[in-house]
Amino acid sequence: MPFQKVQSEKLSRSVVRQIEDLILRGILRPGERLPPERDLATRLGVSRPSLRAAVAELQNQGLLTTRAGSGIFVAEVLGSAFSPALTRLFSTHEEAALDYLSFRRDMEGLAAERAARRGSDSDLKVIQTVFDRMEEIQGGPNTAGEEARLDAQFHSAIIDACHNVMMLHMMRAMYDLLQQGVFYNRRVMFKQPSSRATLLDQHRAINDALQRRNPAAARAAVETHLDYVQQALKDRHRADRNEAVARLRLEHESSKG
Repeated sequence: MPFQKVQSEKLSRSVVRQIEDLILRGILRPGERLPPERDLATRLGVSRPSLRAAVAELQNQGLLTTRAGSGIFVAEVLGSAFSPALTRLFSTHEEAALDYLSFRRDMEGLAAERAARRGSDSDLKVIQTVFDRMEEIQGGPNTAGEEARLDAQFHSAIIDACHNVMMLHMMRAMYDLLQQGVFYNRRVMFKQPSSRATLLDQHRAINDALQRRNPAAARAAVETHLDYVQQALKDRHRADRNEAVARLRLEHESSKG
């Protein structure tokens, strides 16, 4: 018969599996610091030697890293899907930014649809909490940076709520490139008062559809929002090109005198 005696799992292996699961599900994020060794061992209910063995295994896997004098951190595992050379190409070609937004439109529309269906009550509370913060600071002086950060957090929370770990890590890698300014500067969108009001209204429509658990409306609201962002980016690129031509004309006219 194909049966074997059940072996009790080592405590260190149980710790490894728990931390792996937290990283896989995006609860522990790249760069996040774990609690100090003593506290973490207490929380997990294991000895410090068992914890050290688990940390060593996770370091060998490339999931954790130790910084001298600072502690244990989740490794920076995102963004590795794109080589530095390809990332530089993205940053210097206008069509890459437009393709990026088109890709986001498709993926986030699907994610919003699934989040409306599959998201737990707690998932939707997270999204609501982020949106409430967006409303709270909207229109305030010098808040463009914080509004841009909350925008990223809002969209990331929707991805989290669809409970697909492949989509979660893929989209976080994409957002990481955006935060580095590879595709466009998100803060620019929040510097114009009219754009800020429009963007907040669009995020409100997305949130309302999710809270009502209306998958079709959630997807449509995301698509409307990203269509607007894409058009705004096209308009900005056109304005930049026009300004470059105008400067050449000005320089030419000035040189005649």
